[in-house]
Amino acid sequence: MITFVENKIEMTIPSTILEKLQWRYAVKNFDDSKKLSEEKLTILKESFNLTATSYGLQPLKMLVISNPDALKDIVPMSMNQAQVGNASHILVLCTETKMDATYIKDYFNLVEDIRNTPRKILDPFQEFLIGSFSEKSSEEINVWMQKQAYLALGNLLTVCAIEDIDACPIEGFDPEKYDTYFNLNEKGLTSVLVLAVGYRAKDDIFSEFKKVRRGVEEVIIEFK
Repeated sequence: MITFVENKIEMTIPSTILEKLQWRYAVKNFDDSKKLSEEKLTILKESFNLTATSYGLQPLKMLVISNPDALKDIVPMSMNQAQVGNASHILVLCTETKMDATYIKDYFNLVEDIRNTPRKILDPFQEFLIGSFSEKSSEEINVWMQKQAYLALGNLLTVCAIEDIDACPIEGFDPEKYDTYFNLNEKGLTSVLVLAVGYRAKDDIFSEFKKVRRGVEEVIIEFK
């Protein structure tokens, strides 16, 4: 929604967005008879792909799990959280195991192909990033990539709320066991975060709980 105030354009957040964010919660029990449509799944996949990442490098991939046997198998790997087994789908956010010169060059080749940007403009930034990442330890790069995964998770949670998709973000899982079960290391990936999606069960008592937040006046600091 756009409003005009004294010849200035101001963006106004529709109340429906805040209502959606009030509606969402971390679902603890999904209705396993209700599955996301292909249309909803496509929205989540596209939203993941459109997530902002540092330098635009997208050091992430997302595993989408719908196989019922796999969902049951990974429950013990997820601290026996029931919502993993009865969700419509499990989304596993993964980071690349390598961020090297080849990866960065491939990204800039993609920029060149899509935008037709001259190499004389791209090459200096490309070389800067190659040099910058070559100076970082593997631990520093992993931490950086994990931060990108959290950006994607936040984006997906908001999109889920807007699309009336229930969700539960999960850090409580065994990444090594996930990586082994899904052969992620062979794909050059490491699991970082899990997002269960679907539709809340009618008997999920958590849907009735009031949202607990500190309040805008407590968490916002204005500097005018």
